[in-house]
Amino acid sequence: MSSSISLTLNPLPGFCVKSSALQQAIAPRTATSLLASAPSDTLGAPITIPKGLKVFVNIAWDTNVPPPPPGSEDTIQKVLRGQDYNESNSDGWFIPVLVSDLRDDKDKAGKPALVVDCVLNPSIKARTLKEADFKAFIIELALQRVESHTSLALSRQIGTPNIASKGKPVSRQVLVPRILFPPGHPHHKSDAKTTLIQELASPTAIAPASKVERILKSATPTWTWTPTKDHRKIRFIINVPNLTRAHISNSTLDVEPRRVILHVPSLYDLDINLDVAPDTEPTTATYGRLGEAATELKRFRDLDVDGAKAEWRVAEKVIVLLA
Repeated sequence: MSSSISLTLNPLPGFCVKSSALQQAIAPRTATSLLASAPSDTLGAPITIPKGLKVFVNIAWDTNVPPPPPGSEDTIQKVLRGQDYNESNSDGWFIPVLVSDLRDDKDKAGKPALVVDCVLNPSIKARTLKEADFKAFIIELALQRVESHTSLALSRQIGTPNIASKGKPVSRQVLVPRILFPPGHPHHKSDAKTTLIQELASPTAIAPASKVERILKSATPTWTWTPTKDHRKIRFIINVPNLTRAHISNSTLDVEPRRVILHVPSLYDLDINLDVAPDTEPTTATYGRLGEAATELKRFRDLDVDGAKAEWRVAEKVIVLLA
């Protein structure tokens, strides 16, 4: 049995939070961030996000997102109060969150805005809607996950528009580690020693609503790539010399048709976008900018999301992704 399972997310709207960018930022533009009226040749061009731009965060629900692990009410209350909070503790109580790409939209006045989906398991829906403190906690968790997934710094001066979502939450295919599902669940796999760390939905580090734990600055790891002999897949080698077993359960590796996103809380953040032109590609290659190699990579076919495999090679201090 594979250690990850390919699942389709069809998120159901929950509620919407309106924030804004605290400072100018640049983020990659993907297919899901294009308005229907936008020209197709804008794909791959980075989005320049001005300070003050409105950002709508959709809180949505989907049963294919793993639920939080079992935890006593005392344990949950300690986490909400900011006690026993440790990003590298894989045995603690946490709430998995899947974050979508940013996409363009407009606010009620017709001005440009951004939208992003944060998808959670509906098992916490009732408590979120019933308890104000728990809802505030979920909102802060979502804002921090968006910040760690993108280059944005979001304002905590927020609003809650009287809408279930800003636009329809995006459907997409993801690979979810089976170990995150509880025993007895059809998607569960009990082998906790697997070294495969494929795609998104790993445990999310949680910060309390009453005491915001700011995300530490992460480094961008160096990486290289080579096509397989039959040119049907790409082999990415990502150097992660400081990665430990404690980090794995809190890490996410998101493989999309034209993008690879690695997030290790407080340690590494890597965003490989196959559609970004060489002169706008971040300095992520082993020897500086990708240059001609980036042009070749850009021409390569879409990644094999369903057949993607990744492993952490401890002795070599690398993550090897084949997609």
